[in-house]
Amino acid sequence: MIHETAIIHPKAELDRDVSIGPYTIIRENVQIGAGTTIGPHSVIEPYVSIGPRCQIFQYAAIGAPPQSLKFQGEKTYVKIGPENIIREFVTIHRGTGFGGGITEVGQRNFIMAYSHIAHDCRIGNEVVLSNNTTLGGHIIIGDHATVGGLVAVHQFVRIGDYAFVGGKAAVVKDIPPYMIASGDRARLHGLNSVGLKRQGFSNRTLSRLKKSYRLIFRIGLTLNEAIERVTAEVEQIPEVVHLLEFIKSSERGITR
Repeated sequence: MIHETAIIHPKAELDRDVSIGPYTIIRENVQIGAGTTIGPHSVIEPYVSIGPRCQIFQYAAIGAPPQSLKFQGEKTYVKIGPENIIREFVTIHRGTGFGGGITEVGQRNFIMAYSHIAHDCRIGNEVVLSNNTTLGGHIIIGDHATVGGLVAVHQFVRIGDYAFVGGKAAVVKDIPPYMIASGDRARLHGLNSVGLKRQGFSNRTLSRLKKSYRLIFRIGLTLNEAIERVTAEVEQIPEVVHLLEFIKSSERGITR
């Protein structure tokens, strides 16, 4: 299942049933899990581990050194979990020694063509990155988030669980979980109600999150005042607690 034109380094470790397409290069210190397929003309650089049952399409480039002037050639890593779909021309760069040393992609993500995941990013599970999504370094994206096409995300930004970012947005501050954001610069436009319903969230949960959103973002309170109001007036179900903790832990500031 390895094409005769592929170049596989002797120190690469390939599990059973791995498929490697024509003219693909697999460098040393690469681990590839069972059942993963890698399309033609792809390049997998050193210090990359790829989980089982991933689909990596043609011309993907994974594990190149980070685009950082502070990088000094230290040994850093890319870790990709199981069952990810990584489409054409996607680039994923290794971490940096000063940023944690690893770029991580969870499981069952759909990373569409031409997307870029920079050094030290951490992508959760079941995330969708649409075509030409561009992530600067040190970005964290929570589980079940969806990022639209042509979105640019600034370094160190966090995008919360179940958030939805509309196409062509420029994201410079954290986007809270469960919310919709779009625009340049990105602004919030309410609760991601359709996405949450599709994921099985109850009407009770949605009503508590909607009330929290109104108190935090729609009536002119400071964040501290809003957090106090939500804590006092909204039932503290796990999703509301998670929303508040995300806001309180923000370092770049919250998209309003």
